[in-house]
Amino acid sequence: MAGNSDPLSPRAKLAVTAGRAAAAASRAVGRGSGSVIGGKVALRLDPDLLARLAGHLDVVLVSATNGKTTTTRLIAEALRASGPVVSNALGANMPAGITSALAGGSDAKYGVIEVDEKYLAGVARDVTPKAIALLNLSRDQLDRAAETRMLAEKWREGLAGNKATVIANCDDPLIAWAASSSPNVVWVAAGQAWKDDAWSCPSCGGVLQRPSDDWFCSECGFRRPMPSWALAGDHVVDPHGSAWPIRLRLPGRANKANAATSAAVAAHFGVPPQVALERMYEVQAVAGRYDVVRFLDRDLRLLLAKNPAGWLETFSLIDPPPTPVILSVNARGADGTDTSWLWDVDYTQLAGHPIFVIGDRKLDLAVRLEVAGLDFRVCENADEAVRQAPPGRIEVIANYTAFQDLRRRVGN
Repeated sequence: MAGNSDPLSPRAKLAVTAGRAAAAASRAVGRGSGSVIGGKVALRLDPDLLARLAGHLDVVLVSATNGKTTTTRLIAEALRASGPVVSNALGANMPAGITSALAGGSDAKYGVIEVDEKYLAGVARDVTPKAIALLNLSRDQLDRAAETRMLAEKWREGLAGNKATVIANCDDPLIAWAASSSPNVVWVAAGQAWKDDAWSCPSCGGVLQRPSDDWFCSECGFRRPMPSWALAGDHVVDPHGSAWPIRLRLPGRANKANAATSAAVAAHFGVPPQVALERMYEVQAVAGRYDVVRFLDRDLRLLLAKNPAGWLETFSLIDPPPTPVILSVNARGADGTDTSWLWDVDYTQLAGHPIFVIGDRKLDLAVRLEVAGLDFRVCENADEAVRQAPPGRIEVIANYTAFQDLRRRVGN
């Protein structure tokens, strides 16, 4: 590993300085954190900057359709038991955002980096990671992201020559197929609630058989790998068979799965499961997700759901009826402009909840709820929805830019 004493070249230092200036200017005019524009400016001046900034770090890359940001945060907390960490904690997960994050980590030992699925292979080439965590693959941003099997194939090709240890979810057939090209894989049985993107074998196209929690292809023999780590209820079972309790402040089964993968990653860097899991308890919210905020004299819990798999997991978190629910959907660039995914979500799980619909695409969502036979009310904005909601805590579920809009409005 390159030592921290290795100085950046004058060109790299200039690129970092220019990037910081661009980011500061962006913040000054109220256009967000500036991490993306700062990274773009820096990479324009030094295209090799990402590799230079990562040179002294033990890097972990985290990629998936759902759970990237949370798992990145959990891994970062666990690894802090062993040394300073730099991470793109706010989720700017394309090369420019990653570059900005690493530019602030000259004294760090570890780099824990969330990576957009589309950019994983390229970033893995640039930063020479020691570990890559792969959680799940499902349909998302249909207008910009490749079909899931095509994405898995790109990962499979990109990982084939990479020396990193891949920590992968063996319960997702697409992940198992993508990761199995790697020479070093640690398999984690993290579960898979959403199965509608993996009914056919990614290897040969045959129909997958799914007895109980297993899966296999009867045509080509591709099957679920044997895990060495597993999520078992409220515990993580390590390769020695020891069960370690998961105590999280983050809700739901999906976050326990994220913790199981994070514990496996931490162990790869020498942090024992007990220490790693205890440190994960410190995480109360992730970039506003799961926060409970006070707004118009009501308590609102903010939940992010960006695609059918994410909505399925989120429905399992909310308080039972008659808890009111506000749903907000946009279709801007960061969300994907194609809202046809709404028809893949089983909204009948919200039966009995008073439902209020807001967001740029509230009418698209209203049509979907109408077909599902649900009672709901379309509102102009969050203020109107909160005022019309019956008493009690309100669950607010929003996709990506709708979630950011809500955070700005409620002061979170």
